[in-house]
Amino acid sequence: MREINHQLCVVIINYKTPKLVLDCLESLLPELTDIDAKVVVIDNASNDGSIKVIQNWVDKKFASDQIELIESEDNTGFSGGNNRGISYINAEYYLLLNSDTLVRKDAISLLLNAAEKNKTIGLVGPRLEWPDGTTQESCFRFHTPISELILSANTGPITKLLQNFKVPYEVSDKASFYDWISFACVLVKSEVFKEIGLMDDGYFMYFEDVAFAYHAKQAGWKVLNVPNAHIVHLRGGSSPVKSQAKLRKRLPRYYYESRTRYFYQVYGQLGLLMANIFWTLGYGVSTLRSLLSSSFKPNISAYQWLDIWTNFFNPLNAYIHPDHYDKT
Repeated sequence: MREINHQLCVVIINYKTPKLVLDCLESLLPELTDIDAKVVVIDNASNDGSIKVIQNWVDKKFASDQIELIESEDNTGFSGGNNRGISYINAEYYLLLNSDTLVRKDAISLLLNAAEKNKTIGLVGPRLEWPDGTTQESCFRFHTPISELILSANTGPITKLLQNFKVPYEVSDKASFYDWISFACVLVKSEVFKEIGLMDDGYFMYFEDVAFAYHAKQAGWKVLNVPNAHIVHLRGGSSPVKSQAKLRKRLPRYYYESRTRYFYQVYGQLGLLMANIFWTLGYGVSTLRSLLSSSFKPNISAYQWLDIWTNFFNPLNAYIHPDHYDKT
């Protein structure tokens, strides 16, 4: 880490999304005018010319003093990429910002102001929204074995009965504390990293944000959502998980590796087993409903009944990189 102190370091990961990165930077830079901030763009081995496109834009904007562009030799996923950016700059606060985001006016200053008001606040997130201003779910409870039943059953009476275990909260207009918030945009105090370490790079993608927030809360840090800070989240990034889940296609292996790692780390081997059992019970409920009603569509991806057991006997195994799927 460089021996330079800044109030804020913004970390953005690029993986074959240079146009999104440039749009994000266009919206971000005006919001940093009165903030002592550096921006670190980590290219996660895109190998598609992204580096040249982004560097040309930085040069054209005469922004090389504020924006550092780092090219990684390997795609180390969400945790690994962000960890490299965090380690590169010494700052008081770190803003992890997805490439598929647009920063609305005053959003950054509102997040910083909220973090500075309370020494126990470790993570702060904004209201996430679509370009038309429609809100997105961004505040959550921790995933539990029971929440797996809610997810796979996808049945109103079960969800209502187990409401206190449902992972997403209803969108609120009031600043509130939660278990975890979306890492599409999250402000983290440097003291949090100093106390609990960087993000677990054993996660390639997904659940690393939940796990980090869990460890932060275990250490006494609070997680705050500030809904008057607005960030547009386009959900057009480099991961195919959400689009594949919507189409009920098979999800990438790294999703299940991360899921297994999370449940094992937080609840142990028995908790992981219970998560899979409860998911399977919910799967049975939704399967029965689909047989009784042609209009009901289970919230289940292809082969999910099998894939939830990925790494069950070796939960902390290193993930198999997506580039190597065809070799397994």
